[in-house]
Amino acid sequence: MNQSMSETILPTSFFQRSTELVAQELLGKLIFSTLDNAYIVVRIVETEAYGDEHDAASHAAFGKKKRNDAMFGPVGHTYVYLSYGIHFCLNIVARESGVTSGGVLIRAVEPLKGLQTIHKRRGSVEGFNLTNGPGKVGQALGLGLAHNHIPLFCQNSPLTVTTDPHCSSSSIIKSTRIGISRNVHAPWRFYLKDNQWVTPKR
Repeated sequence: MNQSMSETILPTSFFQRSTELVAQELLGKLIFSTLDNAYIVVRIVETEAYGDEHDAASHAAFGKKKRNDAMFGPVGHTYVYLSYGIHFCLNIVARESGVTSGGVLIRAVEPLKGLQTIHKRRGSVEGFNLTNGPGKVGQALGLGLAHNHIPLFCQNSPLTVTTDPHCSSSSIIKSTRIGISRNVHAPWRFYLKDNQWVTPKR
């Protein structure tokens, strides 16, 4: 995957914890992608936690279906779904032991490498609009339903998540989730303070 010696792939144990905690600690981490033989590196700057059947905003609230079965599967795997029939969104399965389901939505990323490929995939979009939303992230990474259930902790995986020794995630802002109509008061959205790639205010 071309990681440097200073970057370490996150183990499954990282994801076997509270979904909200994982959502926070994914901030500042790197996603390496070699999908379609294109090398891309992005930094995670905004996430949202979605819980089990008790979280009305979570896909898991409707029970286990073919569309959301990844949320109930092994932690550290991708959960990719189609939103509004247009956008493919990237989630990472994460939950503590004993909880049936849970996932972290990657809402926004900061592009670091592979900008030419990202621009090609995103069309004529420029500036921070490249990757400052979950559908934009999916398009920039070239995701589709075929990329559901990918393990993110394997060295030879086309998608991995690693540490970033050059980024501090100490300044984290917590807020309510956006773009939902249920359980809107849960403070499960997290983002890096003053990062310009975060989803713009509405």
